[in-house]
Amino acid sequence: MRKRINCLGFGILALVLVACDATSEVDTATETSEDSIVVKDIYGEQVLDEIPERVIALEWLYAENLLALGIDPVGVADIEGFETWVDIDAELSDEVIDVGLRTEPNLEVIAGLKPDLIIMLDNRTESVLQELQAIAPTLTYNPYPEEEEGIDQYEEMEDTFIEIAKAVDKVDEAEDVLQELDTIYTEANDTIDQLSLDTTEFTLAMGYTDNQAPVFRLSNPNALAVKILENIGLTNAYDSGNFESAGFATVGVEELTKIEESNFMHIVQDSDNIFEEHLSDNAVWKDLTFVQKDNVFALGGDTWPYGGPLAAKTLVQRTVAVLEED
Repeated sequence: MRKRINCLGFGILALVLVACDATSEVDTATETSEDSIVVKDIYGEQVLDEIPERVIALEWLYAENLLALGIDPVGVADIEGFETWVDIDAELSDEVIDVGLRTEPNLEVIAGLKPDLIIMLDNRTESVLQELQAIAPTLTYNPYPEEEEGIDQYEEMEDTFIEIAKAVDKVDEAEDVLQELDTIYTEANDTIDQLSLDTTEFTLAMGYTDNQAPVFRLSNPNALAVKILENIGLTNAYDSGNFESAGFATVGVEELTKIEESNFMHIVQDSDNIFEEHLSDNAVWKDLTFVQKDNVFALGGDTWPYGGPLAAKTLVQRTVAVLEED
């Protein structure tokens, strides 16, 4: 009888030990879960085990977002292009490494940087997503939502900015940046209200040469840049009549007759000055109302209409500046 009791005692002890081990495992799992960071991207919730310290941005927009949060990425795609096209109140450190083209990142260089987070745009590098995920956790975003998604480009910009801020533990800083941007909108709106403009309607165009002819990307109502300028009291004049997921329609000079009563704001590179190269003797261009009234405004080739909060600030400041000079 005593022998049986001893066996029973050992059995109970074993169960207790197993239970303790299980509890320990649960506690450990809970602790790991509490230390993890849950961030959303286009594929749903992504879990990061810890706050990343070595981040690579494969799109200029996300490099800008990191800079806005006070973080220097260790690698950025096409740094030369970023510094040419994107003028913002922050600069990349000289120590940031170029990791190839935005459309064709260099996987070997990326792996060599030992990142703990990669941020990418889905339609540029989707073909190498699995390879990137094998190197480091990867967040994927789409700044050009489709109509059925029920969100415009501006809302997507803000949402993604906050998600990236969550990933790097900078949510408070992100909210401060967005609050500052709202203040800039209010101040710009007040300034524009005091100007004697012919009209508050605008058309935003990015102009360049294609097949030896001038073409324009005219911003559609859903475009990020249009939403930004509407936030300062201006009214968009152009609508292609179709939903443009990229936020613009590419047109020739003749299409500009539809919006000739608006203020024509353009982003054109000095190295491809279509006004001097193609339009100085163009009869259609010269006859447009905004040309006749001198309501053509140059925002500069490094005004980036596809960026984040810092690029939005640049767009607003330059828009107000050119309208004040009119």
